[in-house]
Amino acid sequence: MMSRRSSKKGFHVDESDLMCKNGCGFYGNPGWQGYCSKCWRDYQKAKQVQPKTEQIASNRSKRLSQMGSGETAPSFSKFEERKKQQSEKRKNTVKSIFNRSSKESSPSNTPPKKDPVAKRVSVESQQVGGEFAEFLKKLRKTTALDISKQVRAFIEKIQVFADSPVEELSEMVQDFYQIITDRINTLPVYKGMDQNTIDTLMDFIEKYILTRIYRIVFCPVTTTDEEDDLAIQNRIRSLHWITREQIDCKIYENDAESSQLLETAITDIIQMDSKRAPQDKLASIVQCCNHIFELLRKSTDGPASADDFLPALIYVVLKANPPLLQSNIQYITRFANPTRLMSGEAGYFFTNLCCVVSFIQNISAESLDLTQKDFDKYMSGEAVPHTSHNAYMCDGLRLMYQNLSTLTELRQRHEKLMAEALQLQQDMVEFKDSFKNEIDTVLERNPWTLRPRKSKADIDAENSDTELLPSPLKPEVLHPVGQ
Repeated sequence: MMSRRSSKKGFHVDESDLMCKNGCGFYGNPGWQGYCSKCWRDYQKAKQVQPKTEQIASNRSKRLSQMGSGETAPSFSKFEERKKQQSEKRKNTVKSIFNRSSKESSPSNTPPKKDPVAKRVSVESQQVGGEFAEFLKKLRKTTALDISKQVRAFIEKIQVFADSPVEELSEMVQDFYQIITDRINTLPVYKGMDQNTIDTLMDFIEKYILTRIYRIVFCPVTTTDEEDDLAIQNRIRSLHWITREQIDCKIYENDAESSQLLETAITDIIQMDSKRAPQDKLASIVQCCNHIFELLRKSTDGPASADDFLPALIYVVLKANPPLLQSNIQYITRFANPTRLMSGEAGYFFTNLCCVVSFIQNISAESLDLTQKDFDKYMSGEAVPHTSHNAYMCDGLRLMYQNLSTLTELRQRHEKLMAEALQLQQDMVEFKDSFKNEIDTVLERNPWTLRPRKSKADIDAENSDTELLPSPLKPEVLHPVGQ
């Protein structure tokens, strides 16, 4: 799916490369050989039918050739032998059933087995079950009872067939989605439900069922998922030396906000493994990709394109090295509701993630514009490519550089503040001298003398100077009558 561009270094995926190669208009998946989930199931069914058809045609041609050559049909002894084998097989099956039932019914010191649906219910299952029950209360009673009956019966069925190949379990889950959809579209108890309620119901059914059977269907021992996880983990570790420039990644940690966005995207893709429901795992992928787009917009000062997004996603996956990456991808591919992966934001980002994993598995010297000699040296650890100052660093080293940058900024601000303080001090001295000179100039231009300060007059005090006043103004002392 991934191709190199000749006009510009980088990695390019056309929108058409992400679509189903059957031309149905939905997103394809490398795990399904480029088909979407619907076309892949049709392809698998056709492959299963083809050998049977070829076997029937082969047997018919053999019979015709035998009749033409005068040979008799298969001998009676062979018929008896085949019949005996079928009888023995049936007998063993019956014995195994009775042996199993006798073991279950025989008294022993061990406590009797609990209901398979009720045993070992995880905290996540209890939480999802409570949310599912609250949602069912909003529906009609007949609708809720039918859904509960179907879901419980299906979980019991999966637990009975827990040792079946994961492909069969996947087929059972996908068939159950279709069965529920058909019941909603045909049965009267579901009549009148709007599309939003139906979508929410299907979402709860998928989430509850797969949370309950998570231990059975996630990374089963019958698959090579665990080996694939270790292989991709070791592969990513061996590619730790890849730089942004080599994959044309336009993510830059120019400031604390950009670094935080990168850390958040890495955390999102790592947290995918902690989720149980496929839609929750897909939500982690969507959050990671949205943070990548936000980081690209900040790094490039403009809208990010699909050509910028894919190298950035490669870079984030290489730096995150998510746990159980292949198991999570296979789990989503096998058991998610196919409508989630065929279209929409989640389907687009999941398809890109599958392309990234495929690229990492097949990365070569040519992919990075390196000579085979340099590539081998980098892979073996004999040499390390030159990294720019924007290379991804560990938390401690990045914090140290961030603190150095902060100290440099503080020193510059302190120097600026001291320079402004000195300038203010100089301005105050100059203002003082200027003000003094201006006062002196005014005094020289307009001289003035100091007059004695006027004292307050006490009109009631005795003053000898009053004798000199004329009679009208001369004060008289009045005495009370009779004295």
